Amino acid sequence: MQSRRVATASAEETEAVAARLAERLALGDIVTLSGELGSGKTTFVRGACRALGVARPVTSPTFTIGHRYRGRDLDISHLDLFRFTGFSPAEWGDVEPYFEDAVVFVEWPEAGLEALPRARVAVRLEHAGGDQRQLEIASAESALLEGIE
Repeated sequence: MQSRRVATASAEETEAVAARLAERLALGDIVTLSGELGSGKTTFVRGACRALGVARPVTSPTFTIGHRYRGRDLDISHLDLFRFTGFSPAEWGDVEPYFEDAVVFVEWPEAGLEALPRARVAVRLEHAGGDQRQLEIASAESALLEGIE
């Protein structure tokens, strides 16, 4: 697994990093997003969704588990597993449809690591004071990381 560290100084810069990554994603790709509350996970997803052609508001699905958006050429699923501590078969049944025919972004993936399909990209976000963030973007495919900075 290779990784790149990127510093951003605003929500707009975080969204721009996500947009550059999104341009390399394809149907079926899974991106996991880890980090403490308020570290910018949903901001990152919003930037990726905008780059993929989503025009409607992109919001955190914490209380609904997931949102599905239509982009220019494909669907995007945005999951938030914050409220989970694991998956029962019934709970996985509620989440599994989000992985069908979409690019999938999963916030708080730790709760579902046993059940989730393998991620193509793993993003870790950390507060760095004010609106600044440190992002670590990891993938087994170095081409996905080129020019992310």
